[in-house]
Amino acid sequence: MTGKIGSEKIYLFDSTLRDGEQTPGARLNYEEKLEVARQLARLGVDIIEAGFPVSSPGEKKAVRDIAREVKGPVICGLARAVQGDIDAAWEAVREAERPRIHVFLGASDIHMEHKLKKDPHLLMEQAVEAVKYAGRFTSDIEYSPEDATRAREEYLYELLEAVIKAGATTINIPDTVGYAVPEEFGALIGRLRENVPGMDKVIISVHCHDDLGMAVANSLEAVKNGARQIECNINGIGERAGNAALEEIAVALRIRQNHFSYYTDLNFSEIYRTSRLVSKLTGIAVPVNKAVVGLNAFAHSSGIHQDGILKNKETYEIIDAELIGGKAAQMCLTARSGRHAVMDQLNKLNFSLTPGQLETIYGYFVELADKKKEVYPEDIEALVLDHLSFTEPRYKLDYLQTISGSTSIPAAIVRLKKEDGGTIEEVAIGAGPIDAAYNAINKITGLSIGLDNYRLNAVTQGRDALGEVQVEMSYQDRTITGRGTSTDIIEASVKSYLNGLNKLLRINGDGETRK
Repeated sequence: MTGKIGSEKIYLFDSTLRDGEQTPGARLNYEEKLEVARQLARLGVDIIEAGFPVSSPGEKKAVRDIAREVKGPVICGLARAVQGDIDAAWEAVREAERPRIHVFLGASDIHMEHKLKKDPHLLMEQAVEAVKYAGRFTSDIEYSPEDATRAREEYLYELLEAVIKAGATTINIPDTVGYAVPEEFGALIGRLRENVPGMDKVIISVHCHDDLGMAVANSLEAVKNGARQIECNINGIGERAGNAALEEIAVALRIRQNHFSYYTDLNFSEIYRTSRLVSKLTGIAVPVNKAVVGLNAFAHSSGIHQDGILKNKETYEIIDAELIGGKAAQMCLTARSGRHAVMDQLNKLNFSLTPGQLETIYGYFVELADKKKEVYPEDIEALVLDHLSFTEPRYKLDYLQTISGSTSIPAAIVRLKKEDGGTIEEVAIGAGPIDAAYNAINKITGLSIGLDNYRLNAVTQGRDALGEVQVEMSYQDRTITGRGTSTDIIEASVKSYLNGLNKLLRINGDGETRK
């Protein structure tokens, strides 16, 4: 289902894998990046900014494999205005059906003076040379004057004219620090169209941050003033307060056709699933009151509202949940369900698994079905995301026993299986059974890992529901998110801690650093 109703197309540029992954603690591993990219293609975004290739070998490899495997969207790599970055970006995206290089350089006085410490005209020359250099590889070049909303407009006019002449085909205007308000941001886009020669020959893009809570409003106002590409992220994740939320922009354009005469090629029925996938893999929960995809977006507690909804949904709902795929098929599975039924449910959830991976998930399904009477699609989805990390973890849970009570000292015995097949066991006490188990794991690994945040959610309803635990862990200067599921919340808690620990050990082993 697409939203092709209006007269002009708006291109959706998804930066979840680049700017979105810069959310503290939201690091995705290689396999998770590919899974998100595949889902973004199913969602129907026009451009995927797959990453910042020069930042690490692992990042470059992930972007390269996304470019090779993911068909449909333009695959874009980010680069600073230096040859080494551009070389890395091109090496990463060159095998894409439609590759793009995205070059950026600071344009505001505060960036040029304090961060870059260079003369504005020298930086303009650097920008022009960078665009020309990128033009050796591809004709699809996007240029971003970083912190454009705080830049001097006369300088911006001159800079953009120069990079357009040098070969830029998309000009992106970033509100890097979320400083703009809609009226002034829209007016800025209008003035750029009027005062920059050649601006009518390129696509105008906008990239808005949400520091003042106006990223979506600013993006939509820019569209009214001539922008035709919007850079946005699933669930609005991103640096600091996040970026413009893709789902909010797309649904606003769709629902308010009387105000916005534009369309997107988005597959709206994949919005909800994409939101859930990104939330689970990044460990960043969707706020319950989040527009479009929040748990309460279609919930009603007021008696007056409930009465109206029962009589006619339109009394209090302007969005149909089915538009965004919010009502998954509720065929529940049981211990008597065979492989075919589980495979059918996985297909409906759009998971592309190998025969070996299907067998792995079926094994975990049987274990879960023995513990609870009915297994729902959300349970199946959680099993896939929990168990198919596609990489061999350094430590696996082999045995867990905890002791707690009103008059006993909480303690835990934890035995972990190591990568080489050996096992190691420790006993520890703590403030509670979960804390004791975490202390035992720290003793096994010899690492002093801090627990910054702990969240427990039920995947489905009922006393036998699968519990999902997400933890934010810190070690030295790193923040890592872990997740785990089980019908036993203590076991789920330990699994989530191990999931984060294995990510941490893998990062340290690869020698990668955050962007």
